[in-house]
Amino acid sequence: MNLDFSSEIPIYIQIAQSIEDGILNGIFKEDESIPSTTEISVKFKINPATVAKGFNLLVDEGIIYKRRGVGMFVSSGSKKVLVQKRKDSFYSNYIVSLIEEARKLNISTDDIIEMIKRGA
Repeated sequence: MNLDFSSEIPIYIQIAQSIEDGILNGIFKEDESIPSTTEISVKFKINPATVAKGFNLLVDEGIIYKRRGVGMFVSSGSKKVLVQKRKDSFYSNYIVSLIEEARKLNISTDDIIEMIKRGA
């Protein structure tokens, strides 16, 4: 997990994204525990409430869950949910603007596909 304290992205969101990345990369597997609030807050010297806020985002989305007295765990099916979430985000953040710009420049769908193949 890497946190960029100079980034404009709030730390709690970076924490949530790092946990998501760990799930997508197989570092954190379904029904297994993730690092505790205390572990992360001590490692990065940040307020435990900040870590908890990041965890709460993931709990609200059903990505992780709390086992009382034991810790936080990755929910079953969370990887599939995250893949879909990231695909949707990719579409809205990149594809929509790509299509808009292509229309302005009269670039055809075939030309876009060819450009993507060239860059792959």
